[in-house]
Amino acid sequence: MTNLKSLVTVLILCSLATAVPVSHAGEYKVGFEQFEKAKAFYNDPRPVLQDLSWDKILPPDVYAGLTYDVQAMQDGWAELTGFRSPEIVGRIAPEIKPGKYTHQDREKHPGFKELMWPSMFARFRPGSPPHCGNFTEIEVVPTRQYYMSLPVIETTKKNLGQSKLDDQGYLLEETYRAGIPFPRPSGTFKARQIIYNWMKRYFAPENVYSLIHYKGYTKDLKEDFNSKAVIWNLRLHGRVSMPPYGWFDTRARKRGEISSVSYCNLSPRDLYGNIINMTLFRGWEDHDQLLLYIAQLRRIRKLSGTDTQDIVAGQDMIYDDYEGFSQKITPYRNPYTFELIGEREYLVPAYSVDGSEYFSREGLEWKNLKFERRPCYVLLLTQLDRSYVYGKRVIYIDKETFKLIEILNYDQQGRLYRGAFAVHAWYPQSGSYVIYQGLETDHLDQHSTWAMIFGHPADWITRDHVSMRHMIKKGK
Repeated sequence: MTNLKSLVTVLILCSLATAVPVSHAGEYKVGFEQFEKAKAFYNDPRPVLQDLSWDKILPPDVYAGLTYDVQAMQDGWAELTGFRSPEIVGRIAPEIKPGKYTHQDREKHPGFKELMWPSMFARFRPGSPPHCGNFTEIEVVPTRQYYMSLPVIETTKKNLGQSKLDDQGYLLEETYRAGIPFPRPSGTFKARQIIYNWMKRYFAPENVYSLIHYKGYTKDLKEDFNSKAVIWNLRLHGRVSMPPYGWFDTRARKRGEISSVSYCNLSPRDLYGNIINMTLFRGWEDHDQLLLYIAQLRRIRKLSGTDTQDIVAGQDMIYDDYEGFSQKITPYRNPYTFELIGEREYLVPAYSVDGSEYFSREGLEWKNLKFERRPCYVLLLTQLDRSYVYGKRVIYIDKETFKLIEILNYDQQGRLYRGAFAVHAWYPQSGSYVIYQGLETDHLDQHSTWAMIFGHPADWITRDHVSMRHMIKKGK
């Protein structure tokens, strides 16, 4: 206990000593009451991303600083990637045109099976056990060009060619500065470059405040879990959109911290006040820091490196599955082989621009989904350590945005174990993305979790919001 108290004291003092003030206009943020008034959990097709658009939430000067010339972003990102998505899709099953389709059309048009990967195609049917998240009707829309924000584009261009891999294909972290490290993956280690683009991903600007409401369901589609949480996310390295730029502060530079996130449970009652804090480090040999504040005990637990394989309470994921895949890539602990096993167009849910997608109470189906043809990469990560919970991972990544769409995780016996699928919100004026809705599935326990998320930039987030002091204060 003495060592634990010492750890808390040291971390609090470090956060206070190194915190750098960020310019802000007060703690503007959306609360759950406002969120739920704009979008109910079930049967609500209202366009929440329009009704709670960033220009209505952010102070005018903050919003103006995070929006850019759309044409410049379109042209700049196409120059870096070498293509625009609408120009390279449409060759597979061209008979599937834009329009509305139902699950009966799945059998009438064999092209759907060719255009959707297997797990996606399997969900194109009425809702039924053992998992939620099927869809009976879709609207195919024309493919759009997506792009990064102008600061990410300019920084990527400035640092083009600087990021290097060693002779085993691992990123030499000291060579990465900011931006997307490999906008045109190629060569022997193409699969590694793609996964590093995901690991160095940019969503919304570097400080993000989010609300998440998720529910769990048994194999009989009976609700057995209902939880709400708030999340503070702070990027500490490679900052380009919000000051301070580059490294967040001296502490982050010295310790090699790349990001920190705190996740505070508001419900159910037995989890109220429990907080998860994750700080990721760039060094291969540095264990990422995972801390849990247990409100009922008023104690902080520091998890070990192997504890990242533990299941997250109430969800169908482990800590290494954060945002789909966040496991440290290192040759020293749980190393993988990386293969690019597919590079082609697929029909997938489009990035949401209005938030009209919704979840139905009857059948627990996804409704109002719009699908578009997207160029995608398919990666196979085979685990070399037999003691790790997963034997392999199959990851579907958007080729234009490098955003993870779906991940399928298999156990050491080769059985499909867990999966995660995400629909992203898309903000064209800023070139930003946040995960808006998500589905997690456990195929061995036959359990599933569906989540609705609302996130927005928050330049008022400081080091203190992801500190031990904040954990204890919020947890009480």
